[in-house]
Amino acid sequence: MRHSKSGFPLLLTERLQLREPLLSDCGDFHEMLQFPEVTRFSDWPDAPTIAQTERSLKWMCTAFAKGKGCAWVIEDRISGRLLGTIRFNRIDNHSRWAEVGYETHPSVWGRGFMTEAVKAAIRCGFDGFSLNRIEAWTLPGNVASDRVLEKAGFRYEGTLYQKAWFKNAFHDFRMFGCLASEAPISTQNPYRPSKN
Repeated sequence: MRHSKSGFPLLLTERLQLREPLLSDCGDFHEMLQFPEVTRFSDWPDAPTIAQTERSLKWMCTAFAKGKGCAWVIEDRISGRLLGTIRFNRIDNHSRWAEVGYETHPSVWGRGFMTEAVKAAIRCGFDGFSLNRIEAWTLPGNVASDRVLEKAGFRYEGTLYQKAWFKNAFHDFRMFGCLASEAPISTQNPYRPSKN
């Protein structure tokens, strides 16, 4: 892992670069969020407005500097194309835990990109941010996201029934957790320093 001039952690995997988000990413990010399958199993509104996308991207651009989280844009290392985003939506520095969330462009689903990105982010969380626990939630029926988390070393811990209200309904959260002491150690480093 290498840090930018601002101290932001830049992550490089075999196929991906996880870099600091920029306001100029708004167009590509907004376009990705217009796919119903991207927002279906999330608390994103269906077809978010450009103002909603901009508001979220502004948070993503400032979360690390404010110590409230950390967000990355996921890019293809060769083409530089935006493939998705991943972030620690919350970081509790006192208790040393964070919540991870992500979304990816449907054109690259099923190719292991998000698993690769999640592995890099959790290694950064444990090794770079000294976290002890990282957790994530999925909605019932989101089998693909469950698989991503399990491949990245998370374990299903149970369901919190009617945990949240969004999209005019209560939603159950399937909770997953990964502890630093139990995180899988790959023989191939899940992240390498960026050259930036």
